[in-house]
Formats: sequence, C-alpha cells, structure tokens
Amino acid sequence: MRVKWYTPYLFILPSIIAMVILIYVPLFIGIGYSFTNISQKNSNKIEYKIPFRQTDGNISYKIEEKPVEIKFVGLDNYKETLTTPTFWQVLLQTLIWTFANVSFHFLIGLGLALLINKPIKGRNFYRLMLLIPWAVPTYISAFSWRWLFNADYGFFNEVLKIVGVAPISWLSDPFWSMTAVVVTNIWLGFPFMMVTLLGGLQNIPGELYEAATVDGANRWQQFRNVTVPLLMPVALTTTLLGAIWTFNMFNIIYLITQDNPHTDILATFSFKAFFVRGEYAQASSYAVIILLILSFFSVFYLRILKKSEEVY
Repeated sequence: MRVKWYTPYLFILPSIIAMVILIYVPLFIGIGYSFTNISQKNSNKIEYKIPFRQTDGNISYKIEEKPVEIKFVGLDNYKETLTTPTFWQVLLQTLIWTFANVSFHFLIGLGLALLINKPIKGRNFYRLMLLIPWAVPTYISAFSWRWLFNADYGFFNEVLKIVGVAPISWLSDPFWSMTAVVVTNIWLGFPFMMVTLLGGLQNIPGELYEAATVDGANRWQQFRNVTVPLLMPVALTTTLLGAIWTFNMFNIIYLITQDNPHTDILATFSFKAFFVRGEYAQASSYAVIILLILSFFSVFYLRILKKSEEVY
C-alpha cells in the first residue's frame, strides 16, 4: 500500500493544533494586550451619576453604566515598566534567584553524579533515593518546606531554640525569605541536574580513563582533561534548560512565601499584576519582557555551546 505524501502530517496535526491553541494563541493575545490600556476596569462597566432636573425644579441623579474604552497605547506600558524602580529591583532579585539556584543545582548535581557513577555497593538504591525530591509533586514539597520554615513551630526554629539561638522569621524577613525559597528550590532541582550529568558521564568511554592512567595522570588531571571536555556539551545544555526553568519558577515562591514582595521574581510579579491588581496590559508587558530576556539569553548561550562543541 502506497503511503500518501500528506500521511505524516496527519499524525502530527493534533499536536500542532494543541500547540497553537495552548501556546501560540495565548502568546499573541498577551503581546497584543501589552500595546493597549486593557485592565480589569475595561472588563466591567463603570457607573456614572448623570444629573437631571425634575419638573419640580429639584436636581436628581440617575445611574448609567458605560464601558471604558480599550485603546491602543503603543509602547507606553513598556516605558512605564522600564522607568519604574520596582521593576528593576524585581529583575535583580530574579537574576540573583536564577544564578544562585542554577549554580548550586550544577555543583550538587555534578558532585552526586560523580559519586554514584562509581561502582559502589547499593548504587541503584542511592540513585532512587536521590530522585525522590524530583518525583514528589511540587506543591507537596512546597507545603512541607513552608512548615519547616514556620516562625512559630517550624522544625528549623525548634532546632535553633534547642541550641540557644533566637528564632528567625524565615518567611517574612527580606534576606531569610529569599534564602528559604532558594534552599527549597535547590532541594527540588538538583536531581534533574544529577540525572542528566550522570547520563553524560556514562557516555564517556572508559578506555580514555585507562589511557590517561597509563600516561600517569592522577584523578584531578583525568577530571580536568577527560571528564570536563567530554561532559561540557551536556552540562551547557542542561544549564541552559535549568536557567530558563528557574527564571520562570513561579510555583515554589508563590506557594511558600505567597504575597511577600521580598521574594518576588518577574514571574510572580507579573502574576500579581494580572490576577491580583487586574492590570492586564502592564502584566502582559512584563511577560513580553521576560520572553525577550530569555530569548536573547538563549541565543547568546547557544552560541557559546556551539563554540564549546567545536573546541572539544
């Protein structure tokens, strides 16, 4: 039976339709919102008191509802966003949040990957146990860590009381609240980095280490001259994905600290602007800026990845 030329496209058509409906349509709607003055007030009718004179000469008022007009405002939302000090403060917090998490994810993931890549007893059991933070649903982990950081009866403050240290307001203090969400996200995120780096390590031929040993290379020299160059493409790709996911990590921060402005990143800042304050246009401009930042970062990072592959 001869296969028609359009048969493969029929198989991928449902996926294309789903992507268009779930991703591209909301994306372009959000971009369109960012160039208008749409807000929660535009969605509701505004009541106006209109005075009129009765037959007896007295002034009365009647209520009339009129919708607020949605207008095209061009780049006004972006100008307002980029000239607001709060936006730059949140952007700085986002960069700190992303750098801290991805750095610890990589270091912890690489260290554990090197350990469980060795032929030790119970290696499969250790691998399974280290995957638990990644396997547990995010909201369960977030609520568990929120209890651990509770100022009144949380585990960490109970330990501090035992050793004679004053309790810490983990979820309200500007410094410690950010520390709390970073620690939580590090615990949740290192297994992914560990698994991907472990896969990269297992793809390195053992003969290379044997040849390096014959040449007199010690463990550090083998790591620097064999492991690092061959693991670099996998490490750079995984780090790029981790940076993008962490930059947009909304659920951990919102579930643990909720409305705390000291832990806001651009994702939570945009969410609050849209769903809490009803500033649809302004929130859409935040989302577009996030998209542009991540797009430029990805292009720049992929160039670095391409150069590293050419070198190694």
